[in-house]
Amino acid sequence: MKKTSSNKLSLIYDRLFPQGEVAEPAVSGQTEYTVDELARAAGTTVRNVRAYQDRGLLPPPEKRGRVGVYSALHLSRLRLIGNLLQRSYSLANIKEMVTAWEQGGDLGQLLGLEQAITSPWSTEAPSQVSVEELEKMFEGSLSEANLERAIELELIQPVRDGYRLRQPRLFNAGAELVRLGIPLEQLFEILGALRNNVEQVAEELVRLAAKLIDRYGEDLPPKEDMPQLADLIWHLRPLAMVAVESEVQRAMEAAANKFLIERVARLFRHDHDMTEPDGPAEASGAPGKGTE
Repeated sequence: MKKTSSNKLSLIYDRLFPQGEVAEPAVSGQTEYTVDELARAAGTTVRNVRAYQDRGLLPPPEKRGRVGVYSALHLSRLRLIGNLLQRSYSLANIKEMVTAWEQGGDLGQLLGLEQAITSPWSTEAPSQVSVEELEKMFEGSLSEANLERAIELELIQPVRDGYRLRQPRLFNAGAELVRLGIPLEQLFEILGALRNNVEQVAEELVRLAAKLIDRYGEDLPPKEDMPQLADLIWHLRPLAMVAVESEVQRAMEAAANKFLIERVARLFRHDHDMTEPDGPAEASGAPGKGTE
């Protein structure tokens, strides 16, 4: 167990999981552990430590007589395994990554690519409202059926003392449209159709990026390619947003011209017909009087 390896793994861990991002067990300044002490320091169980060793995820301890002695490297590795499991990696995935790192790969670059893919695409923070506030927002339009539909669309989530708004800006926009006279039931129908279309577009865009990763087959991308792949994913985010927003604006302008302009023109014609004086009819008869 080389001290440099332990330090390197600790640096990778600290970069991937900044302090405060995840709950970490309290670790003393000791550098050697029995299996019980190691499990306790890593916030896991002795059974898990043994299982990770059997799978090759954790190096065997140093034997001192009949006692196995674990080091800070073991602790760093256990912390890394635990947090990767929390991020939905399987033990097989973790084994591949750790093996690649041990063979000279850059685990930090690989997980940097993973972070580019799995990081939230929106910085919008959820908010919470009480039942009374929610009813007030929709001015009596939030029936039991509409409430169930909002939950089904994952716009809101029941929590203690109210509801959690997953997308507050979208929800507030919908409430404003309802106050302007748009039926809430029809807004839900439109949102459902919009999601189907947007999800299809999103899948096609992401497939284009996925093809660049698929070219490596079952192998890990070379370490020199990983920064470029991560950079591609990070740039895909704002470019995809621009493309979707631009197309929505174009479509809304076309729809407004198609459905609203003619209706407004008809209203103007109707208003003109209602306010036009009877003068022209009388004027047409005036010359007759003058010629009689």
